[in-house]
Amino acid sequence: MEEKLVERLESAVAKLEAISISGFRPAEGGGDAAAAAALDPSIVAFEDLMGEYVGRVSAAAEKIGGQVLDATKVVAEAFLAQKQLLVMVKQTQKPDMAGLAEFLKPLNEVILKANKMTEGRRSDFFNHLKTAADSLSALAWIAFTGKDCGMSMPIAHVEESWQMAEFYNNKILVEYKNKDPNHVEWAKALKELYVPGLRDYVKSHYPLGPIWSVTGKTTVPAPAKVPKSSGPAPPPPPPASLFSSESPQSSSSRPKVGMAAVFQEINTGKPATAGLRKVTDNMKTKNRADRTGIVGAGEKESGASSRSFSKAGPPKLELQVRKWVVENQIGRKNLVIDDCDSKQSVYVFGCKDSVLQIKGKVNNITVDKCTKMGIVFMDVVAACEIVNCNGVEVQCQGSAPTISVDNTSGCQLYLSNDSLEASITTAKSSEINVLVPGAGPDDDWGEHALPQQFVHVYTDGQFVTTPVSHSGG
Repeated sequence: MEEKLVERLESAVAKLEAISISGFRPAEGGGDAAAAAALDPSIVAFEDLMGEYVGRVSAAAEKIGGQVLDATKVVAEAFLAQKQLLVMVKQTQKPDMAGLAEFLKPLNEVILKANKMTEGRRSDFFNHLKTAADSLSALAWIAFTGKDCGMSMPIAHVEESWQMAEFYNNKILVEYKNKDPNHVEWAKALKELYVPGLRDYVKSHYPLGPIWSVTGKTTVPAPAKVPKSSGPAPPPPPPASLFSSESPQSSSSRPKVGMAAVFQEINTGKPATAGLRKVTDNMKTKNRADRTGIVGAGEKESGASSRSFSKAGPPKLELQVRKWVVENQIGRKNLVIDDCDSKQSVYVFGCKDSVLQIKGKVNNITVDKCTKMGIVFMDVVAACEIVNCNGVEVQCQGSAPTISVDNTSGCQLYLSNDSLEASITTAKSSEINVLVPGAGPDDDWGEHALPQQFVHVYTDGQFVTTPVSHSGG
């Protein structure tokens, strides 16, 4: 019993040192209160949560290593930051919105670090990074201050946040189901960390949000640093973060741009032609000797070559180890991959107005940031993913267990008879149509529009979600 008490006290001392380093210094005479807060049953329960669930995720990540391990370390760092904040809650009065943003700054910085890992060119472990980063928004339950704060209740917030991350977590389970059990173990352990782990913890200790101290210290925003020497004005602040307390700028105070600026200029009463230069006869195209209606062959060739080269980089169609990379193809209708096998994947990035045909079975197909792109493939082992695209057409001539469409506008999916049982997942997408073969060989294709609007009705203690159906007049 005494040994356990000593361990708890040592843990409290270590925690107080970490808080002091992070800039949260206890008030005068508050050391005893901080130590008592660290031994509170809710804090002890959170330590047990970290030891059991975070430890399980970390153990699975150790077997994988690389970027997955780095992302898991950030998750552990975020939970440690939340533990420190829970201790501070017990010795701090409830702050206002500006004070709350300052109070939650350590946690917010870790979440921003996780989001930064998902930026840039996609890696082979993008789904792992995205799952870890999106899941950390569940820790924002601690920012709940009441029904009017604009957030869901803490328990519901944890569940909703994990549902957003689960979209990418399911991709990991599908991709590595028959490839590597370590990745499957990591994905399952991460889910259990939030559901039921964090959800049950919040349900048991903070179902109505954090319980602030009545007599503790107050949290005030950090004053802005004023430079000693007078120099140029500092740059504008970055976009609001997850816990930002600033309200968005009103539309009336924003400078008008585009057509709004044109109408504003018209409404000022000034003559519409004020400031325009007069076009004289020698400036008209028909009277200029240096302009003709004939286009030379050299100009045609230079125009065609410029269209086939993207500003983002040179076009690529090559096999890199086990991944076919198709990048920056512009206006190419005859792209073909015919030497492929089921252990290889295909990654299509930044292509426009092109058509790619994949002859053979591959493991996975990802179409990222493409416009007016056509993809025709035979069979896929894991999934076909369409992400951040606009106006794409994808035709499956064989089988595909999973097709996912994420953040895409305008997508036509053509399924074969062998792929009619495919699981189609959509998120943040619009104008998605699925075409299936007719009953007979000569029948027309049947077109089905996937719903993009939903109605949520509160019935019998829970929300029931149904798609919106439109009927023609």
